[in-house]
Amino acid sequence: MYLPYPTTIQVCRLPLVRPKEGQYNPPIRTQARGATVLPSFVGLTFEVYNGKVYNPVTITEDMVGHKLGEFSTTRKPFIYDK
Repeated sequence: MYLPYPTTIQVCRLPLVRPKEGQYNPPIRTQARGATVLPSFVGLTFEVYNGKVYNPVTITEDMVGHKLGEFSTTRKPFIYDK
């Protein structure tokens, strides 16, 4: 079955490797903004694409159940200059 949008299953297929104490773990790059944050993602760093650049997002326990796209804004904030 073809789904035209990214799912949590596609992100879960990625190898989720936990870093050892004191080791650097490169972030996981994804364009799956619609993927749901699972409890197994806590402590990992994702780079979520916002349409222009990849924004780093470190997953905490408060983010579980939300979508990855909620933490990478796609629009600039409006600033009024005189």
